[in-house]
Amino acid sequence: MPAILVSCKKLSKSFGARPLFEGLSLGLFEGERTGLIGPNGAVKSTLLRVLAGLEKTDEGEVAARRGLRVGYLAQESLAGASDVTVAAAAAASLRDLALEDWEVDMRVEAGLSDAGFADPEQSVAALSGGWRKRLAILCQTIREPDLLLLDEPTNHLDLEGVLWLEGFLNGLRFSYAVVTHDRRFLERVTNRVIELDKRYPEGHFSAPGRYSDFLEKREEFLANQEATEKTLANTVRNEIEWLRKGPKARTTKQQARIDRAGELMGDLAELQYRNAQGRAADIDFTGSRRESSRLVEAVGVSKSLGGRKLFGPLDLRLGPGDKLGLLGENGSGKSTLLKILSGNVLPDGGEVKRADALRVVTFDQHRDQLDPEESLQRALCPAGEHVEYKGQRIHVRGWAARFLFRQEQLHMPLRLLSGGEQSRVLIARLMLQEADLLLLDEPTNDLDLRSLEVLEQSMLDFPGALILVTHDRWLLDRVSQSILALDGKGHARMFAELSQWESWRESERQRPAAAAPQPAPAPAAPKPSKELRQLEADIVAAEKAVAKAEAALHDPAIAADFPELAKRQARLDEAKAKVDALYAKLA
Repeated sequence: MPAILVSCKKLSKSFGARPLFEGLSLGLFEGERTGLIGPNGAVKSTLLRVLAGLEKTDEGEVAARRGLRVGYLAQESLAGASDVTVAAAAAASLRDLALEDWEVDMRVEAGLSDAGFADPEQSVAALSGGWRKRLAILCQTIREPDLLLLDEPTNHLDLEGVLWLEGFLNGLRFSYAVVTHDRRFLERVTNRVIELDKRYPEGHFSAPGRYSDFLEKREEFLANQEATEKTLANTVRNEIEWLRKGPKARTTKQQARIDRAGELMGDLAELQYRNAQGRAADIDFTGSRRESSRLVEAVGVSKSLGGRKLFGPLDLRLGPGDKLGLLGENGSGKSTLLKILSGNVLPDGGEVKRADALRVVTFDQHRDQLDPEESLQRALCPAGEHVEYKGQRIHVRGWAARFLFRQEQLHMPLRLLSGGEQSRVLIARLMLQEADLLLLDEPTNDLDLRSLEVLEQSMLDFPGALILVTHDRWLLDRVSQSILALDGKGHARMFAELSQWESWRESERQRPAAAAPQPAPAPAAPKPSKELRQLEADIVAAEKAVAKAEAALHDPAIAADFPELAKRQARLDEAKAKVDALYAKLA
């Protein structure tokens, strides 16, 4: 059995009057890559901070292995000081580890290469949010902790960054626990999943394996718990009938049965409470059931922005039941294409043909349709106290409860709601509108996994045409019948499924490295002096790294430490290989 790294025993923590978790007991083990999931509400983030030693619990204890080194990446962590280079920022993260200079240099150099930083001297201030996030992750991993705690590490990363992070985490040698809503990410980087939720007897449910394995085991467990509730309800019903007959506790046997009936009622109440915790926002978009074979068609559509071509010429046709996924880097033109199809933006070239009186409903990722000063009640129900939904008249309190809002929240301004709550408000408003074409631009932002599962089913059931933009690859793959990818360079390509796009992307990444047939060499042009000076400087730095690695290898203090000798030999080999590669460029 793997060694335990940290264990929690009967942890309880409240936020104000609201309990986050109660009596929670679990452990994290060596070799595990744990995914931590559960409803929104600060529970998971708080638990990570407790495990990292940054926050105390109200009750219970946390026991860590002696000498355990723990790393922690907060949810909104970005690389710190902007007035330094990326190399300096990475080196600063190692300052308290008492490492030799050569060790710092090698960890930083190898780490920056693994993270995709081409220029170690680039200023942190010049990095985008996604690259600052990469640097923040790198600053934790090069410390080589025994256990790394990551809270929503995909925040600020685009799809390219998430794919990088998957490969990066899979290459780590130490254990980690990660909080995330990205189900495809969970599937690829974890070998155990823990869900924190009050519907489980111990406050959590844990299963080894990938996320898909966890889903199977969870479904089986919850089905058994539902069946147990039904069986227990029948037993309690019989006991209540017996009690109504007014039996007198004249014998020990009768008194025991009366006591047992009380215990059964308590057990049933607890089971009913736990099973009721499985609620999610009740999402169901309203389709118009329009039977036109063509709802919207783009013919030769093109668009440029600031002199840069986004896409085109593009042909696209959607009818009822068609579900298209839209992929692309930030700034590649995804939102612009949605606006062109909806008629809010004109294309530079080509034509968009729409069915007569086409009803388009759009989810805007920036939530611009919401007034932050408006109350929740007015946002959900603009007039009166009832909404009309699919021919039914529903009171605003019932409508709010359908999206998991509490009655006391109805008079709160929207600015006081969380991001996930604001997303649910917007979805609630969109559900009141009949749609032929549904344009969803990042609808999954800030939604918990349970709400994502319900959203997914609503999309699958929607009878009209649907275009989905999302970083949630699990959702994209399950909902989309085809995928349109924009590369930000003017090209748009259609793929049958996400795996086909990923294979194409990987082949494109490797293309420059492939050895293509070359014509007979012409006389080599002299290298520009600037490039030559930079190459020479790189060689000098690489040779210094070799010298440091050799000195470290011959350190008498580790002469009998064979594992450490092997590690330092590997570092020396890496340094020598880099020197050889640089000299090859000079040739």
